[in-house]
Amino acid sequence: MTQTAVDEQTRNAPWNFSVNLSDIIFITLGLSLISRDTVLPVLISQLTDSKFAIGLLPAIASLGFYLPQLFAASFTEGLRYKKPFVITVGGLGERLPYPLIGLAVWLLALKSPNAALVILLVGVGMAAMSAGIATPAWYDMIAKVIPVQRRGLWSGLGHGIGALLGVAGAWFVGRILVSYSFPNNFALLFLWATIFIAISWASIALTKEPPSATTKARVSLIFYLRQLPAVLARDRNYRRYLISRTVVNLGTMAGGFFMVYGVQRFAIDGAGVGLLTGVLIGSVALMNLVWGLLGDRGGHKRVLALGALLACAAPLSAFLAPSPFWLGLTFVLMGSYQAADQASALNLILEFCAPEDRPTYIGLTNTLLAPVLIVAPLIGGGLATIFGYQVLFVVAALVAGSGALLLAVWVREPRQMIDEAGAK
Repeated sequence: MTQTAVDEQTRNAPWNFSVNLSDIIFITLGLSLISRDTVLPVLISQLTDSKFAIGLLPAIASLGFYLPQLFAASFTEGLRYKKPFVITVGGLGERLPYPLIGLAVWLLALKSPNAALVILLVGVGMAAMSAGIATPAWYDMIAKVIPVQRRGLWSGLGHGIGALLGVAGAWFVGRILVSYSFPNNFALLFLWATIFIAISWASIALTKEPPSATTKARVSLIFYLRQLPAVLARDRNYRRYLISRTVVNLGTMAGGFFMVYGVQRFAIDGAGVGLLTGVLIGSVALMNLVWGLLGDRGGHKRVLALGALLACAAPLSAFLAPSPFWLGLTFVLMGSYQAADQASALNLILEFCAPEDRPTYIGLTNTLLAPVLIVAPLIGGGLATIFGYQVLFVVAALVAGSGALLLAVWVREPRQMIDEAGAK
């Protein structure tokens, strides 16, 4: 980064920190009202009896978000300004599907539930795909406008405050689900979610982005893809990180089934769904602040390893839960894992590479992690259907624990390696 760019980043840092903090807060709040971990699985269970459909929801979301990032990264590296691309794709593609899903649920859930289910899954996929396409450009923009020593604070504070507001939102979810009949209750949740994610879009549009100091010349997609094996070949620590994260992500196969399990075993009602959503979101809020500060000071690899350990503990707690009260511990652990991922996953990737390579590393990482994130919930649905939830929870815990161990002992902290190289 040139001195001029550094000066501009410093001068606009408070403004950019604030508006991008607002973006994270409101999109986190909005999406918490239609949580893919609690609210949408319950909605799908009212549209169909298929457990496979519940597992298909996170699979489609993961496919849409992660798979296109690598292809978008090549285009992103040639952009001097990322914001116009981010607000266009993030506005039309990422946010517009949610009011359309809400409208479909309101009009079709009773008379044509299968049609409503298809529109829901397609809409979630479209929103996720647009978010994935925009992510390399968005996080490269974040790297330009927020200094490295404040990125963990920004991410942790944004997700934390958004999730903290989402605790109140969870109470609101419970009230809506109990006070209104199906499907009006879910349609109202989509309406409120749309309002908040629109505010987040307006916030990110206010970013003051400096031009990129260096950009890469545009090359053909085939030529670009041919260069990627060399990235993996020259960076052993990065390869180990990818393998470890793949195992951890496979261990999250049970995440979409915790709430449905609670509804079926403990007869949790709409108020209970809202309460457990609040527990989940509250855990995300609190732990985002903790993980963000720990990541800035102690390294983001450490955060991800600790988060993976909690991902191991979550299905174990569901396996052992004797009552809906104790099932709350499952959502505390799952929320803590999700907060670690939010605070540190992207921030760690930025430390593996040079600034001009950031879009490639972001896209490459997320695209390579996509297959297991797509397959994991489908495997979870298969295990739950054939063997029951108890077997699913034990298998998920074993796999997540293996990933936590790999991250802890096999992957080195990138900033530590940089410090050691500079000391030589």
